[in-house]
Amino acid sequence: MKHFYDSIAPLLYQLVENKPIKVLDIGAGAGFPSLPMKIIFPQLKVTIIDSLNKRIKFLNLLTDELEMKDVELLHGRAEDFGQNKTYRDQFDIVTARAVARLSVLTELTIPFLKIHGLLLSLKAAQFEDELRDAKNAITKLGSKFVSEVSYKLPNGDERHIAVIEKKKETPKIYPRKAGTPNKNPL
Repeated sequence: MKHFYDSIAPLLYQLVENKPIKVLDIGAGAGFPSLPMKIIFPQLKVTIIDSLNKRIKFLNLLTDELEMKDVELLHGRAEDFGQNKTYRDQFDIVTARAVARLSVLTELTIPFLKIHGLLLSLKAAQFEDELRDAKNAITKLGSKFVSEVSYKLPNGDERHIAVIEKKKETPKIYPRKAGTPNKNPL
């Protein structure tokens, strides 16, 4: 219940609409949050990038079993795909849940967004600290913090969604080489 409710929160708070927009999920693991969103809003065109191939193999089995259409599963690192013209500047929404601190996550996600696209970062209780630490990265990457949605899971756990909009083209040097954003956040 906890993972599914958290995953569909962007739909419940009307941050995502049921139309054929392109959604990228970075580090989806078992498919959270993008696949529960896709189940409820089947018009979404979902791409998932995960660095572990066994997760991608599992997601292939899952999406085949559920007969999901318009789902692309990619094995690799966000830093590498973020420099690939096929994926860079292509998405209306990028989601991430339990991937990295916001100061790192912004570098891994913002390059994928179209201008005016939104990063929806699902965060736990330490949201305010993460946002403060990420202000420099958000600005450097050509984006702006727009809003925060706060809510509680059915078990009472506090959650937040950071909504960050890409305002201009991200400098070509971002994302940096694999591992660098985590070792040396912007």
